[in-house]
Amino acid sequence: MLRCGGMALLACIALTPNLASAQQFPDPATLNDTEKLGQRLFHQSCSVCHTKPQITAAQFGPVLSREAAGGNPDVMRQVISDGTPRMPGFKLQFDANQINAIVAYLQKVPPPPAAPAPALR
Repeated sequence: MLRCGGMALLACIALTPNLASAQQFPDPATLNDTEKLGQRLFHQSCSVCHTKPQITAAQFGPVLSREAAGGNPDVMRQVISDGTPRMPGFKLQFDANQINAIVAYLQKVPPPPAAPAPALR
């Protein structure tokens, strides 16, 4: 836990992660070369919409994990390649090997923890 005092309080609040919604990513040491390529491509091109960079920032797309697209790698490949009505396709940016690497990486990403139920009053 971070310790804050005085004027640093606001900075401390801004830098403290929202633990209830923090997404966990796999340890890079556990990834093979294909998954590392997928991790790099994900963080370069996908994370801008599919992760929440800070507490006050909006997240535009759903959190991605091994459960995305029903956990089906073929559906993941199709969505990354062709896009959806709300997401552009990446078939012109990434070749099939790169799309496969992103899918391989996503297969290693655990789903986010469930949000705690609101307290009854």
